[in-house]
Amino acid sequence: MYIKKVSPSKLKSYDECKKKYKFRYVDHLRKTYNNNSNTDALHFGSYVHRILELGVEAKSVEELEKIAKEERANYTFPDSFEKRVPDMLKNFLQLNEKLTEHISAEQVFEIPITDDYAINGIIDRVVKGETGKYLVIDYKTSKRASTKRELFTDAQMIMYAYAISKMYNVSVSDVTCCHYYPHMDKLVSVRFTPSHVAVFLRKLTSKIWEIRKKKKSEFPPQLNQFCNWCNFKNLCPEFGGTDKMLEEAISSERSVSV
Repeated sequence: MYIKKVSPSKLKSYDECKKKYKFRYVDHLRKTYNNNSNTDALHFGSYVHRILELGVEAKSVEELEKIAKEERANYTFPDSFEKRVPDMLKNFLQLNEKLTEHISAEQVFEIPITDDYAINGIIDRVVKGETGKYLVIDYKTSKRASTKRELFTDAQMIMYAYAISKMYNVSVSDVTCCHYYPHMDKLVSVRFTPSHVAVFLRKLTSKIWEIRKKKKSEFPPQLNQFCNWCNFKNLCPEFGGTDKMLEEAISSERSVSV
């Protein structure tokens, strides 16, 4: 299954479940096929991301509140979620006051790894410090904050660090990557060594070739803790999905896109 680009989300899907990866990146399904799916938290997270993206230059809570009000209609989640927003905005503003030079929000990247594949993605925010080092911020609204140990093995963070080092011509060790949780006012950060990133990229190249060698029939489902939240649960053979159901889903989505 030939691929030329791999993003953190694509890699995460493959590691979580080979069948999930096939549904999304081989069959190119985009809709949700899970009767028990609840997207409230996902939509709320996207809403908060959008406020923080547009509010990087805000100097007051009132400016952030105005952005929040203007964006609210674009997202679907219960009004009860909104009680969390005021504290998030205050915390974010306080964080902003501590940061130095804002470089970019929603930074798109595509970095070649070998002659025939690249890593790509979008970074929530990039900040440059007074010493010339860089801070990569990934906004999170999950209930539990990641630990430093978890971040140290997080493929997304490693890919971000490498991308920034290449884009701004600095050492990987001069890039700090972090998760920021505005509802907790918590920043969890980590830095990687060049050798750590080099090992990751070698393993990533091996995984790319592993995927490329697979046939469509070689992406088995993997029962795990992510199944209940999978967008493709109804199509999965482990939960009653059939080849006919998959064919109908592919046909339906293709007819809409034409």
